[in-house]
Amino acid sequence: MRASRPAVHPVEAAPPPPAAAAEGPEAQVEGAAHPRGVRMKDPPGAPGTPAGLGLRLAQAFFAAAALAVMASTNDFPSVSAFSYLVAAAILQCLWSLLLAFVDIYALLVKRSLRNARAVCIFTIGDGITGTITLGAACASAGITVLIGNDLNICAENHCASFETATALAFISWFALAPSCILNFWSMASR
Repeated sequence: MRASRPAVHPVEAAPPPPAAAAEGPEAQVEGAAHPRGVRMKDPPGAPGTPAGLGLRLAQAFFAAAALAVMASTNDFPSVSAFSYLVAAAILQCLWSLLLAFVDIYALLVKRSLRNARAVCIFTIGDGITGTITLGAACASAGITVLIGNDLNICAENHCASFETATALAFISWFALAPSCILNFWSMASR
């Protein structure tokens, strides 16, 4: 019976080869070949790193801020693009908080999140939420320009709130892009 593998693997440095350890540090620096099976360090911003946690928290913060600003207006449900932005911000906030908790766990137990399945799930999830968030931000930006510049009815609407929520959604997407790219790079480099 095969046992299941955990999704989080420890990353430890391999012991130096016996010949190199006996010759001293000069021999290790000059002609040392990396031992087989040793993984390189995770790049900053990858899942399970402090920078990755920072990116996830930034994504969640800006998505929550966009949601709060848009929900503070009473007429956002009348425009479907703004309702789409609210739904996308909720999804982005939940996804980012979920992965922030995973990053916190990985940092607390000092484990790496370079498992192929985990990286694949992170990449697909980041791609989906990123596409939805960018689409919602673009749609909201288009409606905001229509209301403000083309129809000139900002006096009747909350244009400043709409613009602020749209800008925060774009910032949330900009915080998501490095995570998605790093996850895709990690997945593709296997």
